[in-house]
Amino acid sequence: MAATEATGNRLERRKAETRRKMVDAARAMLADGRSQSASIQEITDAADVGFGSFYNHFSSKAELFEVAVLDVLDEIGTALDSIGEQDEDPSERFARSIRMTVRFARTRPELARIVVRHGLDYLESDRGVAHRARRDLEAGIAAGVFRIRNPRLALASTAGALLATLQLSLLHPEEADDRSSDDLAENLLLMFGVPAKRARVLATRELPDLVVGQSAGHRPDQ
Repeated sequence: MAATEATGNRLERRKAETRRKMVDAARAMLADGRSQSASIQEITDAADVGFGSFYNHFSSKAELFEVAVLDVLDEIGTALDSIGEQDEDPSERFARSIRMTVRFARTRPELARIVVRHGLDYLESDRGVAHRARRDLEAGIAAGVFRIRNPRLALASTAGALLATLQLSLLHPEEADDRSSDDLAENLLLMFGVPAKRARVLATRELPDLVVGQSAGHRPDQ
């Protein structure tokens, strides 16, 4: 019985490792814009797994790339959640998430490229940065710290500004300093009715260290 269980565990670990390799290969292709043109053979070659392994895990390329995008969104969301408190001021949590996400252009460019390329497709998803921004906006409205008439429009405005800033930071890395993310957070807070002095404090407060992807076996970009 013990030998059978050990063999089963090894097989499950091997399957999980194969799946992980293909998701990681798909993430790399999403980041550099190759997802539409890549063949299954190219994916399995990049993952260093057998061609026949693909259909043991995914029914199509579309499924794999959707899993890869959601994997990125979950990775970012988990990291952001790890440094917040459930009962803290939603405007503070909102500002911190914006600032840290923009910093990904410098610290995790692969993640930033995927978010830029595919973020709008998941604007109403219950995963990733958009979900957390929506949560914080709604909590801020309820707490009276945000003066917003249309939460959906506020989320769209946040997403557009965030993605555009990420794109600019990727295109012009020499200008992608912390000031860019802080200015964006401050401007969004002001737009949503936070007093200027409070917005400046929230946009310049010291940020905690953020480790993205370590628990999932990802390494920071080199």
